[in-house]
Amino acid sequence: MGMIILDTANNATSYFWGERTSTIDWCEENYVVSKYVAEFWNCITNSMFMILALLGMYSAIKHRQGKRVLMCYVGQLAVGIGSALFHATLKHTTQLLDELPMLYLCAIAFYSLVEIDKNVRYGWKLPAAIIAFQLIITLTYIFWIQSPAFHQVAFALTVIGATAFGYTRLSEISISSRTKRKFNRLLLLGSLGMLGGFFVWNIDNIFCHQLRSYRSYVNSPLDALLQLHGWWHILTAYGCSYLLLWVHLARIARLGHDHLFTIRHCLGLFPYIALKTPKKVD
Repeated sequence: MGMIILDTANNATSYFWGERTSTIDWCEENYVVSKYVAEFWNCITNSMFMILALLGMYSAIKHRQGKRVLMCYVGQLAVGIGSALFHATLKHTTQLLDELPMLYLCAIAFYSLVEIDKNVRYGWKLPAAIIAFQLIITLTYIFWIQSPAFHQVAFALTVIGATAFGYTRLSEISISSRTKRKFNRLLLLGSLGMLGGFFVWNIDNIFCHQLRSYRSYVNSPLDALLQLHGWWHILTAYGCSYLLLWVHLARIARLGHDHLFTIRHCLGLFPYIALKTPKKVD
């Protein structure tokens, strides 16, 4: 298994961050690359979340797209930071910083899709209901069902629900065929990123012992290519980013400004929404 639940093997108080207290330990060998970072590759691959989130935040602020869109990217940044801290330390507190922001990000995206119009429709009632629901999940996970499987199921159902609702919401927006192709492309790339990440995540879990054997055979630096949980981070970072760009573009299209914007790639790698003309959007 890649997820070592409450395992005591290779767990020592002499580590830089002390004894592991997390309820889960992934397939990457601990403290091998650096004595200061428990899972080095699993830690640094979260930089993809941070880079993509910062680009999204820059775009949302520059083009004045509103707090709802901005908070989606802030949530993505929180996921990257929390996950990096968890894999660096393997502490239970940082594990929660890794897992819970994933749920909160989905909740923010869901809220942004519901309240996609310029003016808020449901006032304080909708955010209060979403916060209450997330609070129930959070408290249940912390104090009652402390199994990672509970979080994984909750996260999967939240992603599927938010994506399905978003697709339904899109049908309510009047858009050109060109913009519709952009939406379909973003949804396809986002789905492929999430599904591809889920695939390698499972391979990492199921075939951990074989992967560790292969990594010891090829040695550094090629062994990094077989750190499949790191690839999960990279693929889901892109998947998450494309889906958030989908939410971002839906907001723009709802306001009738989609003809002014396009998807560009910083350094050819990092997608973000950019203005075609210098005209600002209120």
